Amino acid sequence: MASPTAFASLVDISTGFVVPAVPSSDAELLQLQRSLAEIRRRVDAWSAANAGQIAYRSRRELGYDGLAQRSGARTPELLVQQLAGTSAREAHTMVRVGVLLTEPSALDAVADAVADGRLSLDAADAIRAGLSHIDGAVPPSLIAGAAGMLVADAGVLTVEKLTTRARERAAELDEAHIVDRERALRDQRFLRVTPLRDGMTRLAGLLDPESAAAVIATFDAITSPRRGGPRFVDPAARDYADRITVDPRSTEQLAVDAFVDLIRLGGAAAPEIVGAQRPTVRVIVTDHDLARRAGCGQLEGQTTPASIATIEREICDRGTVPIRFDDQGQSLNLGHTQRLFSARQKIALAVRDGGCRFPTCDRSPSWCEAHHIDHWARDHGRTDVADGLLLCRHHHLLVHDNGWQITRNGADYLLIPPASLDPDRRPIPAPPATRMVQHALSPP
Repeated sequence: MASPTAFASLVDISTGFVVPAVPSSDAELLQLQRSLAEIRRRVDAWSAANAGQIAYRSRRELGYDGLAQRSGARTPELLVQQLAGTSAREAHTMVRVGVLLTEPSALDAVADAVADGRLSLDAADAIRAGLSHIDGAVPPSLIAGAAGMLVADAGVLTVEKLTTRARERAAELDEAHIVDRERALRDQRFLRVTPLRDGMTRLAGLLDPESAAAVIATFDAITSPRRGGPRFVDPAARDYADRITVDPRSTEQLAVDAFVDLIRLGGAAAPEIVGAQRPTVRVIVTDHDLARRAGCGQLEGQTTPASIATIEREICDRGTVPIRFDDQGQSLNLGHTQRLFSARQKIALAVRDGGCRFPTCDRSPSWCEAHHIDHWARDHGRTDVADGLLLCRHHHLLVHDNGWQITRNGADYLLIPPASLDPDRRPIPAPPATRMVQHALSPP
């Protein structure tokens, strides 16, 4: 437990503060930053000690007589947050470290380092979190020794790396309960989907370490070129890295698009996970709006109107289930699914195209959607292999939303860019990713 006199050296900050001039030399600038950091650590330690006292005077057994309840706050953390004007996370950290500063424990070395201005609250909380779940059978002296080593490590490690080191120390001290700790983390996993008022949907969740390893490895592979990943690779991988680097999407947008693609692929490839049928997104639109390419539609389950371009793209890959209504809005009859490419046709497209037909794309057939080069509803396009083309979701979006067109000249397909990109709208060849079919048809 830290002594109250440990905070006596703090300067009086209640009389106001004037920002001084920036030092002229680099050495002075760096030294000032170190000094300010120490002052902040000491002030934070003082705040944490005070927050610990607030928590003690608001302990649960006091009920409504506790300080937080009497002050109108449900918990001491909420009271600290209100008083300090901090985030909820910062207030919780302040209270947790404050308890360390006010109550004797095996983590006294951590408390002393905080009180002396050697350890930040975040670093102290990382050590506390790492060592707090060790089984009671482990001698306190061993925990105290681990805490002292971690305090020393904190001088050269970031908080993130210190967090990892603390977990490693805990595993070394309590090997018998590693499985129990894994199970406890796994029990905390969740994924929550929250529709927002502006039409977006928020994903929030927690991954246990094993699940996170698989997810992070996948997203690292997708975004690594953007984040300065390895460049000494084979030509195909280098080409992929170059395309990702110049892709106009942000790294976060690349990640979310990949997430959606993986969900779509998983639903199609592993029906045992999502049920017997492929997950279907139903679209709601009138024939009138679809024919005139104006107005809007709606994706079932979403409250935000969808553009006709989005509706066309969804219909392009998934087909339609037409429903007729009378003048009072009552449904009269339900049609059958139409205009979908069959499984056999999609196999033929996969063999013929070899993947997305955009010249710069390397997505394989399993990542692609079947696109009608002539719109089914508007232009009476045929659901024939010759009138279909494989496009990955990103380029399918591009074609529908950005005014691109695709034409066919015999067995050759051409991309027509919008006038905004090329005023002359000169055709761009869209060759297949594989020449297997062409080679098979060529004379020996």
